Amino acid sequence: MKDALRHRFEADSAARTLALVGERWTLLILRETFFGVRRYGEFARNLSIPRPTLSARLKTLVEAGLLDRVRYAADPDRHEYRLTPAGRDLFPAIATLMRWGDKYLAGPEGPPILLRHNDCGEITETYVACGNCGKEVSADRVTPEPGPGYQT
Repeated sequence: MKDALRHRFEADSAARTLALVGERWTLLILRETFFGVRRYGEFARNLSIPRPTLSARLKTLVEAGLLDRVRYAADPDRHEYRLTPAGRDLFPAIATLMRWGDKYLAGPEGPPILLRHNDCGEITETYVACGNCGKEVSADRVTPEPGPGYQT
């Protein structure tokens, strides 16, 4: 994240992340990019988002380093938006929000979108796992402690 944006956000990592991507349209734009949408008109059509709002959110995501704006045509110039590595790293958060919504908010017809794992071919559900031991992580199985960036 660029330093100018970093200073706008709070000291806690969760608060900083939410300040950047916690707004509804921003999360929906990111969701669309994970599912292959890249062009302005596709975002506008798929989301029924007001164009000034879309422009502002895309600009913020580019400035924050989550999307790259890449020209794909000239005369007139046309651009598409591609996820950066930092943007792609948000996929687990989006997938986890989807899983929660599927569990607690989906109607009797079931979830509107399923995620098929390309490696095994099966429908999958995401979960948070420990990067060291691989076991599932939940609120009752972690203890928060100050990190190197902790400020009192």
